[in-house]
Amino acid sequence: MAVDLDVEELLIMGDSDLIIRQAQGEWETRDIKFIPYRQHVEDLSKRFKSVKFKYIPRFHNELADALATLASMLPYPGNVHIDPLEIQIRERHGYCNTIEIEPDVQP
Repeated sequence: MAVDLDVEELLIMGDSDLIIRQAQGEWETRDIKFIPYRQHVEDLSKRFKSVKFKYIPRFHNELADALATLASMLPYPGNVHIDPLEIQIRERHGYCNTIEIEPDVQP
């Protein structure tokens, strides 16, 4: 999708230290099943002016989980421009629960 949208600079965040370090070339990819994926990442990286990988510890990846959920819900429209999402990070989590009760009914 980033290639189709002519993105020049790409920041890839992940919660697997192993995968991020392999993608950065810091660690060798030994599992034969993953070598083609690593080669594909290298080939794709050449199509961008800048590609950076950032490790996000699993306990700090709430934003990544939210973005992945949103991305999975949106159909990819092809060559149509997609406006960037503006995301605000709050100091505390916000929760909203709706409970409907019926009169004279035991829980």
